Amino acid sequence: MSQYDAIIIGAGMSGLAAGIRLAHFEKKVCLLEKHSLVGGLNSYYKFQGRRLDVGLHAMTNYVPRGIKSAPLNRLLRQLRIDYDEFALCPQNYSAVAFPGIKLRFSNDPELFSQEIRDNFPGQADGFRSLVRFIMGFNDLDLNAPHTSARETVRRYVTDRLLEDMIFCPLLFYGSAEENDVDFSQFVTMFKGIFQEGFARSLGGAKTILDVLVRRFKESGGELRLRSGVKRLHLGRDRVESVELENGEVLQAGMIFSSAGYPETLRLCSGSEAASLRPPTGRLALIESINILDRDPGKAGLDSTIIFFNNSERFAYERPQKAVDVRSGVICCPNNFHYPEPLPEGIVRLTHIANPEPWLAFPEAEYREQKQSWLQASWAEAVKLIPDFRPHIVLTDMFTPRTIVKFTSHIEGAVYGSPVKHRPGVTPWKNLFLCGTDQGFLGIIGAILSGISIANLHGLK
Repeated sequence: MSQYDAIIIGAGMSGLAAGIRLAHFEKKVCLLEKHSLVGGLNSYYKFQGRRLDVGLHAMTNYVPRGIKSAPLNRLLRQLRIDYDEFALCPQNYSAVAFPGIKLRFSNDPELFSQEIRDNFPGQADGFRSLVRFIMGFNDLDLNAPHTSARETVRRYVTDRLLEDMIFCPLLFYGSAEENDVDFSQFVTMFKGIFQEGFARSLGGAKTILDVLVRRFKESGGELRLRSGVKRLHLGRDRVESVELENGEVLQAGMIFSSAGYPETLRLCSGSEAASLRPPTGRLALIESINILDRDPGKAGLDSTIIFFNNSERFAYERPQKAVDVRSGVICCPNNFHYPEPLPEGIVRLTHIANPEPWLAFPEAEYREQKQSWLQASWAEAVKLIPDFRPHIVLTDMFTPRTIVKFTSHIEGAVYGSPVKHRPGVTPWKNLFLCGTDQGFLGIIGAILSGISIANLHGLK
């Protein structure tokens, strides 16, 4: 029976970061990944000769090298990674688009503030006060109580349209709650999106993942791919062993799971684990990746990401139908400041989906539904951007069924349970959570989650 200091379940961004941090301090670490590629949903795959990113639109919290106190530079120091290794390319600009109004923002926070002054002059003072409160708030406090971000923001922003436009990007990029989010998470995402901004690695998700894997292995960590966990065998107050799907049994003093809290409990033996029933997420996503025969910028699409709502009211909730195409995210990976243009045009479209029908459709109907909703998604997108449909040469789409397959999240809930466990503790003394259900979201948030939980529970 193999013995380790720490076993980590899931080689996503948080699991890799936790593994690096522990291995730096000479812990014997085994990182288990059930699939053949690392990254979870923030990964990449090959499709008809192309490498396509999945999950990662952009990295939030972009800052230049010299700002030492920023989350990006702090985590790079913790992981002993040089700034240039991620090969980050900043965005052009992005926008929030609602009927009749668009607010632009970029990696310069003054642009968003000016857009609010121009379009909501009566809200300018309140928004400035909100930003001051946000910048003084400690969103990294792992013991902070859950607080409604909607209720907090309404103390400063009284226009419901502006409130929805502020919330739209933050909810789409990280909330497991319907129509709201914990204020600590709101602050993390607000800083990352509106105060710092977006960048993309040259080479996409693979660049970041390759750096993290290399650093983990250089630090002495052991990465096992195609090594799914079948069962966590529990003793009275701790995990006694980890059984893999191939029958191998491992032991470790500490177990870190990035699988999500409900998903981790499903792996646990014993009646105590079965009696715990944390809420599962209700929100899943559907996304198409559309490859074009030209650079979208040449057709007038120069924004990097557009968070949009085409209906009278913005609803971030499980739709009654299979998909709600009235709101979503339009991402154009071409529109970052690269040294050289990308070889092909790309437009990615993301919407909220109801997982129940997607998981129940028979295979033939599943394929038909994908095509039907793809057409509906395109039709909503071209209300906001130049019509790219005649230039599509290849399209692929993922659904909640895909998310279940590659992340094991129950019902394809990308952002996990609406109840987060920020200290990362469970009822068992040596079992800890990192990643989605620990509560830090986004690429930077996931990496910070792995670092903070490893520091807190693995390096006491």
